[in-house]
Amino acid sequence: MADNFTFELVSPEKLLLSGDAEMVTIPGVEGDMGVLAKHAAVMTSLRPGLVGVKMGDGSESAFFVRGGFADITPTSVTVLAEFAMPKEDVTKEAWEEQKRIAQEEYDLHHAAGDEEKKLAARSYLDQLNHLEPSILPA
Repeated sequence: MADNFTFELVSPEKLLLSGDAEMVTIPGVEGDMGVLAKHAAVMTSLRPGLVGVKMGDGSESAFFVRGGFADITPTSVTVLAEFAMPKEDVTKEAWEEQKRIAQEEYDLHHAAGDEEKKLAARSYLDQLNHLEPSILPA
C-alpha cells in the first residue's frame, strides 16, 4: 500500500477537494509534476492545465486550473488556484469563456503598451489553445 498525504484544492469560491491522496499531478510553470508522499518541499506557480488526483481510496479526479500555485511538503499538497473546475464540468461554452477572458486581458495590455504583460497574456492564450483538445470532451 502506498503512503498517503493530505491534499487540498482550493479556488477563491470554494474548497473543491480535500482528503488523503496517493498521487497528485500538477501543471507547474516549469513542467508537469507528479507528487507522492515524502516529496521534497517545493512551491511552484501553476500554468493552465489539469490537476490530477488519485485519492487514498483509489478514486481519481481531474480539475482544470488557471493560475495560482502549489505548496508541496513531504506530508501535504495544497493547490491554491485562481480558477478551478472539475474537468467533467468543462463545456465548450465554459472553455470559450476562458479564452474570451484571456483575449480581453491580452487586448487590454496591448492597448496599454505593456509589453511584458501582453506577452504573458499571449502565452496564456496560446496555452489554452494548446490544451483545448485534451480538455474538451470529444
